[in-house]
This record gives sequence, C-alpha cells and structure tokens, in this order.
Amino acid sequence: MRGNVLSGMRVKTFVIGYVLALALLLFAQQRRTDSPPASGFRGVVDLTHSVNAQVPTYEPSESSAFKAETVATIAKDKYFARNISLPEHYSTHIDAPAHFAQGMWTVDQIPAERLIAPLVVLDVRTSVKSNSDYQLSVADISAWEKANGEIPPGAVAIAYTGWDSRWSSAKQYRNADAKGVMHFPGYSEDAAKFLVEARRVFGLGIDTLSIDYGPSQDFPVHQYTLSHSLYHLENVANLGVVPAKGATVVVAPMKLEGGSGGPVRILALVK
Repeated sequence: MRGNVLSGMRVKTFVIGYVLALALLLFAQQRRTDSPPASGFRGVVDLTHSVNAQVPTYEPSESSAFKAETVATIAKDKYFARNISLPEHYSTHIDAPAHFAQGMWTVDQIPAERLIAPLVVLDVRTSVKSNSDYQLSVADISAWEKANGEIPPGAVAIAYTGWDSRWSSAKQYRNADAKGVMHFPGYSEDAAKFLVEARRVFGLGIDTLSIDYGPSQDFPVHQYTLSHSLYHLENVANLGVVPAKGATVVVAPMKLEGGSGGPVRILALVK
C-alpha cells in the first residue's frame, strides 16, 4: 500500500514538473515572439532610391550615363553578373567634403563613426507647397526644437520637403523653367551655418537633387558645410515613414578610394 502511495506521488510530481517545464517553454517562446529585437529597434526603413537608368539627374546629360552590361547569365554561365558605370553623384548618394573643398575627406576617408548617428527629420512640406524655391530656415529649426528638444551634437539632419513624390518623373523632379533653371527646395545658408556652428551636426540631407535650392548658381551651402567636414545625403527617399526624432541613421556609401561622393544605402533604425 505504501509503495503504491509513493509511486503515485512520484507520478504526480513528474506530471507537475512536466507541466511547469512546458509552461516555461511556452512563455519563453512568447517572449521571443513579442519582444523587440535585441538591438532595441522595432523596424528598419530604407531611405534609398534604386539605381537604374530612369533616375532623375542634376544635368540632363547624366540621365543616360548609367550603363549596366550583362556579362554572365545563369543559363549560360551558371552565375549572373554585370559590369556597371555611373556618375559618383547619382540617385541616392553622398557628397564627401572633398566634393567642394580641396584637401578635405574623400568618401573613403569619412570616419566610420560619423556614418551612424541620431536622425533628425525637418518637415517643411507645408512651406514647399506654396514655394518650390523654399529654403529651410533657422525658424524651421527653432520650431522643430520647440516640439522635439534641441538637436543633439553628431546628428544627421534631413529636410523632408515631399519632393520625392516626383521621383518617377524626371521632368517634374528637375522642375526646370523655360530658361532651364531648376526650381526645387533646399537649405538656406543661415540654417546650414546654425546646424554646423550651434548644433555640430555630422551631415545634412534632403529629398531633392541638391542641398542648395534649385536656382542656386554658386552653391553656398555646399561650399560652407563641406569645408567644415560635413557630408551631404541627396535624393533621400521615404522620409514620411520615419519619426521626426528618435531614429538612428546608418549611412553606408560605396568606399570609393579618392571619390568625391558615391551611391549610398541609407537605413533608418526606428525604436
């Protein structure tokens, strides 16, 4: 009789232990499914346009500069490969400081630690709707900081103008008048100087062809910011999907030795 009781207790203990172990396993699986990634980011947004022959370009002649020649196919060679050629400043790309400032960093010399930074998105779409030549101002930055806090040192600030909605039409994206002068928004020189001197940002970006607005002839924002070791990100995409603050930007350009710039993949890591 006593043996039967002990045997029953052992079975009961085993069953309870099994149930607890199963519950813990299911709980752990649920945690793995519902918890954010170990990195702490809940999503990744690609801020990059694809590179192809239909990319809108600053100079009309550059629109035919992209070449992609197939040199191997799966059917014939058991692998696929192409030879490509394109301008350094094509599609979503980076301007290295050397682009406008002699003796400054080329794209391969930009310190890696400057390519991962807090992302600041400056939304000026409302102003751009009524003025294609709008230049982001110090007042715009002040309004952003009033709502979001001071821009942190080492950030990358990107102007969200809404211009990338025109990307599929080179004519609308360039927006040239009868004299060939392009009209699209950019940064004012005062705003650029404020971001460099007062906020110590690492880079400026925009969803248009240039950091300087379309009618510019002497590119003062390029001249000033690149000579102060900033880099530029131009033709940025998908800014409407990222928050005004809180994301981290990862800037991954082609490490082109001696390059004035190059194609870049830009990723926003969103918390």
